Amino acid sequence: MKPTIEMLAGYNAWANGRVYDAAEALPDKDYRADLGAFFGSVHGTLNHLLTGDYIWMHRFTGEGPNPDRLDAIQHEAFGDLRAARNAADKRIVDYVAGLGEDDISGDLVYRTISNPAEVRQQLGGLLINFFNHQTHHRGQVHALLTRLTGDAPSLDMILFHREAGISEVRPL
Repeated sequence: MKPTIEMLAGYNAWANGRVYDAAEALPDKDYRADLGAFFGSVHGTLNHLLTGDYIWMHRFTGEGPNPDRLDAIQHEAFGDLRAARNAADKRIVDYVAGLGEDDISGDLVYRTISNPAEVRQQLGGLLINFFNHQTHHRGQVHALLTRLTGDAPSLDMILFHREAGISEVRPL
C-alpha cells in the first residue's frame, strides 16, 4: 500500500500547485466572493483544505498546528496561504516517505472535532480518507474557478502520472 500512498501524496502536492496557480490569477473580489460553496469562496475552501491537513497531520504526528474549527481561516493573504500550503505539502510528502508498511497497517487513535468521540482506525484507511478529502474540496475549488473564469486546470491523476514519469507515453 505504501507506493499508492506515496503516489497520492505526490499527486496531492501537484494538484494543489495547479489549483493555486489558477486561484492566484483571480481578481481579489472573485477570489473572496461567496459563491455558495460549503466554505463559501475559493479563499474559504483553500483555507479549509489547509485547516483539514493541519488537523490530520497533528493526529498522525502529534506535532504542528491543531485547529479546533473546520472553517478556521489560517491566512488572509493569498501569498501567505500559498506558502503555508507548499510547506504543508512538503511535510505530507516527507511524512508519507518515512512510513513503513507496518505503520500503514497499524492503528491510530484520534479524537474527532465536530461530534466529539474517540476513534481507532487503521492508518492506511485514514491516509486514503485524508487524500480523498483533498480531492473532494479541490473539486469544489475547480468548479468555482470554472464558474468564475470559464476555465480551470486539469486535475486528472493520469496527467500527473504522465508528468511525474509514473506512466510511459510513447507517440504512435
